[in-house]
Order: sequence, then C-alpha cells, then structure tokens
Amino acid sequence: MKPLKHGALIFAGVMAIIFFTDRLWRMQREHRQDKNIFAAARKHGVDPALIKAVIWRESRFNPRARGSKGEIGLMQIMPDTALDWAGAEQVANLSDFVLADPARNIDCGTWYLRKLLQRYTRTDDPVPYALTDYNAGRGNVLKWLKDGAATNSGEFIEQIGFPSTREYVRSVMKRREKYAAWASPPSN
Repeated sequence: MKPLKHGALIFAGVMAIIFFTDRLWRMQREHRQDKNIFAAARKHGVDPALIKAVIWRESRFNPRARGSKGEIGLMQIMPDTALDWAGAEQVANLSDFVLADPARNIDCGTWYLRKLLQRYTRTDDPVPYALTDYNAGRGNVLKWLKDGAATNSGEFIEQIGFPSTREYVRSVMKRREKYAAWASPPSN
C-alpha cells in the first residue's frame, strides 16, 4: 500500500507543477500586449479594459489567430475593416502581414471599436450595442433595435436574436469588469 501512496503523492505533485506552470504561462500571455493596448486606448479614446476584454474573447491573446471568415489576429480583424482603417490611418501596403503585427492589429481593432461606440451614443450604454455590431454586424443590430431596446442596453441585450452573440456581449462585458482594476492606475 505504501508504494501506491508514494506514487499518488508524486502524481499530485507533478499535476500541481503542470497546473501552476500553465497558469503562469496564461498570465504572461494575457499581459504581453498591455503596452499596445494602452497605446491604442490613448490614441482612440477607448477604455483599455474593453479592448483587452475583446482581445480575450476574440483570440485568447493569440496574435496568430485566424477566423473561418478571414478574420486576422488578436482582435480578429475582417478584411473590409482593415481596408477602412488603412484608408483612415493612411497605412500603406496593407497586407495580412501588417495585421498579424500585434500593435497594428490592436490599433485597427480599437479604431473600429471607437467607430462602433460612436454609433450608439444616444443609448444609456453604447458598449453592448458596439459589441453586438463587432460580433454580428450593423444589419443585425438594426433588426434588434425595437421599442425600448433602441436606447436601453439591458432591453437591447435581451432582444439580440443570436444566442451566441448575446453570450459574446455578456462575456466581454463581464471580462471588462475583471480588467477594470488593471486598467485604472492606482491613486496616490
């Protein structure tokens, strides 16, 4: 019986090491783009916690992420969005290689997120509307802007017709709350 206890103890120790190593790796990955997130947040006037939450949901901080519809990088930028950003920001020679660069990808995604937030300023909270637009497109947002949902974000979230988009919005908003303390400098 003793050899079994000894083996179980070794196994538990190995599993603990694997767990903590994985957790440390994930934490490092999660903070690797902080500098780029803060730079884009300052440049475009968007909450860095929101940017980070979108990156978490879109790519889990993997700069090489690719989507099934041609989305690229950390913020899963669509080709049409990239073209609009490149024109507005005067980015020459736009390519997938440019969008694979984390700083450029975050700048593009944040530029687009700001554009979406500005669309919904006549609401009590433009964030759920902008996130829905980011995930499901403007046409779908317009379909779900019925009655009180046109200005009340809580009602709007309930009107979202795609369960996956509703879950996307809720998860990004919840993750944004988690990142709020990280995004706020400590007061002295």
